[in-house]
Amino acid sequence: MLWFIASTVLAACMATGMIFIRMRAAKKPASIKKIILPPLFMSTGAFMFIFPIFRVSWSQVIEALLVGVLFSIFLIRTSKFEVRGEDIYLKPSKSFIAILFGLLILRIILKLVIGQTISFGETSGMFFLLAFGMILTWRLAMLRQYIRLEKTITKQQAVEKV
Repeated sequence: MLWFIASTVLAACMATGMIFIRMRAAKKPASIKKIILPPLFMSTGAFMFIFPIFRVSWSQVIEALLVGVLFSIFLIRTSKFEVRGEDIYLKPSKSFIAILFGLLILRIILKLVIGQTISFGETSGMFFLLAFGMILTWRLAMLRQYIRLEKTITKQQAVEKV
């Protein structure tokens, strides 16, 4: 139970941190590097699977990743870019905060349910995969949207020069 409380508090702190990071990010131009780096950094967490306690079956891997992809839809819907001058910015979304905390509450409920049937280590592994699937899908969608917008800007600049 102590692990559950500690991991829930940590997840709440991370969600709060994400909100502040997102608010700061809206003040600076976006870039491909800023979109790609978070899932790349998070991928290092996969080293947890070196330890047998965190290992999960392939069916659990697929389940966790699919749930993460489903959860990412909410983040994708609230992540829009806008052009200011010649730069591309992430548009602030008021619903992002509500969605992030909603996903956190849903994760806690899922953790309570799943934690009753599988070990703490397996639950941790599955929730890492869920979060990674969610962030990777979200960031790939953002990257696609960013590149499209960047191409549109480049075409407009080329037309203006002619």
